[in-house]
Amino acid sequence: MNYNFYTQKQTGTPQNQPIPGRETQMIQGRSGGWMFKAGLWRSVRRCLLIGTAQSTYYADKRGLTGDFVKVLKKAIAQEPDRVAQEILYASDGRAINNSAPILALVLLSMGETPEAKRAFMEIFPQVVRTGSHFYEWLSYTKAMRGMGKVIREAGKQWLSREDVKGLAYQLLKYQQRQGFAHRDALRLFHVKPPTEDHNLLFQWVVKGWDELPSEIPSEVMAQIWWFEWLKRHPQESERAIAQGRLTHEMAAPVGKMDRGAWQLLFDEMPIGAMLRNLASLTQIGVLEADNTRNLERVESVLNNPEHLRKGRIHPIDVLKALKTYKSKGRLGRSQKTWKPVSRIIGILERAVELSFNTIEPTGKVFLHAVDVSGSMSYSTVNSVGLTCCEIATAMALVTAKAETHYTIRGFATEFRNLKISASDSFSSALKKASDQNFGGTDAAVAYEWATKHKFKADVICFWTDNESWSGYGHPSQALAAYRKKVNPEVKAIYVTLAPYGITLVDPHDPLSWDFAGFDPGTPKAIQMLAAGDL
Repeated sequence: MNYNFYTQKQTGTPQNQPIPGRETQMIQGRSGGWMFKAGLWRSVRRCLLIGTAQSTYYADKRGLTGDFVKVLKKAIAQEPDRVAQEILYASDGRAINNSAPILALVLLSMGETPEAKRAFMEIFPQVVRTGSHFYEWLSYTKAMRGMGKVIREAGKQWLSREDVKGLAYQLLKYQQRQGFAHRDALRLFHVKPPTEDHNLLFQWVVKGWDELPSEIPSEVMAQIWWFEWLKRHPQESERAIAQGRLTHEMAAPVGKMDRGAWQLLFDEMPIGAMLRNLASLTQIGVLEADNTRNLERVESVLNNPEHLRKGRIHPIDVLKALKTYKSKGRLGRSQKTWKPVSRIIGILERAVELSFNTIEPTGKVFLHAVDVSGSMSYSTVNSVGLTCCEIATAMALVTAKAETHYTIRGFATEFRNLKISASDSFSSALKKASDQNFGGTDAAVAYEWATKHKFKADVICFWTDNESWSGYGHPSQALAAYRKKVNPEVKAIYVTLAPYGITLVDPHDPLSWDFAGFDPGTPKAIQMLAAGDL
């Protein structure tokens, strides 16, 4: 033991202090470390993509959402049209789910300017796409503002849309949500049926059918007729599903759901429903190791990039499905148990990779620094226990799988070899990263390691919550030292996985970038930056 740590001259500034001369550009994070301010629009995108409905290690969900609301209100006051485009960007399959965009939509409707009201009306049908979305929007609206003119108009338009067959599908599939039923919405918005088909639909919504019509009233009402028929003949689920093209949400509440009924549902099941019901399909015997026909259909759907894109399947949804399916019933709220089919696990592994966007290898050298500190292992983003660390590992791995030259290491208070390579499955990589969770957070150690070992990277990617606080020098200072000693042209990319208003990117550094995490397009954007195409 000696006292070199005390007698040696410090070349940096401890992370629990701001960099001298840069105080106005920095902010103290919840961990006590000083980082640069993320800025208004970066914060808007982060909150929309990541969401604030889950607590993190350093903040509870109420505090995070309060910050989100303040940021959105400020942005709406400045540029409501830009906020509208950010909401659309997030809602189009890039956000973990549609809840944050819907909350932002309500805040946009509360904007004081005519431009904000107009922007709200223009994007409303593109964000509120399903009956579930509609009632989530209505719930937030009722709690946060009154039912003014712009709200009544949006509700009327949604409930009297020209595509009445699509409307009937939504009203049947989602008969009540968020404490609302369809009759409540029709009465609240005083909707008058614009066509006879609308009139038939609204009459069913308000009064129901005491007696089943002897014939299907119209093509628009066909699914509803078969739903009502199944209510009266619950043992005939297979016939109702086959002839009425009923979905699981329509048939299960009123019919007997045996293996034959599930097989019929499976044959027509869209990608989102298939992903959510893999466990049920396995438990009941529709998906078995020797049923090659059904397994081939699962593969043809879940391993098709176009199906994933059109179905707005987020990579986090696939990761969640993979972890849940492998658990045999030990995760999530379900009381079911099942024996996983190994081929389905392989299909889900491939689907995770395909759900992210990547391009051909760039030939550049990547150093991936995955935050494996305690805060990343604590923060979860959904009910089945996926941590920020696990998601960071998956995103780093999919980027590495698209490249030839890379290293993946984990940082906390030191920079460890996670022993993860492109040959790892996502399951094995998640386990390796989770086994390494430890300590405080010091992002600078990645640069210090690369400098010490003269590792010449073209791109250094950090996957982190940005709460770096425990080091004796700021990451931006360590990056400057690395550029001076190893590679002056290295690009630094920070993928932020928590909705905080802080960043490790020096605003004066033209070769550093900050990305909001969980966006399926992030790996592709990283590759484009590496190649100089973005």
